[in-house]
Amino acid sequence: MITLHHLNRSRSLRILWLLEELGTPYDIISYERDPITNLAPPALRRLHPLGKSPVLEIDTQMIAESGAITEHLCRRFAPHMIPQPGTREYIRHLELMHFAEGSVMTPILLDLYVGKLGDAGAPLHGRIAAEQDNHFGYMEQMLRPSGHFVSDELSAADIMLSFPAQIAMRKGRASDFPKLAAFVDWIEARPAYLRAVEKGGV
Repeated sequence: MITLHHLNRSRSLRILWLLEELGTPYDIISYERDPITNLAPPALRRLHPLGKSPVLEIDTQMIAESGAITEHLCRRFAPHMIPQPGTREYIRHLELMHFAEGSVMTPILLDLYVGKLGDAGAPLHGRIAAEQDNHFGYMEQMLRPSGHFVSDELSAADIMLSFPAQIAMRKGRASDFPKLAAFVDWIEARPAYLRAVEKGGV
């Protein structure tokens, strides 16, 4: 039995999308952000100490962190979405799985929070913008001719990098990063992604 604890407008959507791609049965429990503070509800903190989503329950075990959830689900239900250990592709997979949360999300989150400081945050805007350009540019460079990050079909890395790629597009960067734009268009046209949006929102 699989249950996804899903928060609206969060990185949880990519896990919902992955579950739809896998086609394995699951339940979804949805949570709504506070309309004023934009914070997750207290019910998520009762579920997990960090009070964040996604959280996956599988075989009576609770798993947090998008990367860990994606890796576990792919290894169990879609091992073809992870390259064979010992190959160059596997090293690329490891790098990009960690990059998705450990690197590219840093300037994205800084932009979000510093933007709330008004004039007080102005000295940081230039550096944050440069770091976003650097990280989005790296993603653009890492996309293969097939439009994927690791192999020539959907992989775990594509799932993880979908969120920052979509953020780049929401910032109006399609003309700066056309390969990323095509990647996002491909994601958002997939039937499994459309089903995920229907169930969990964006």
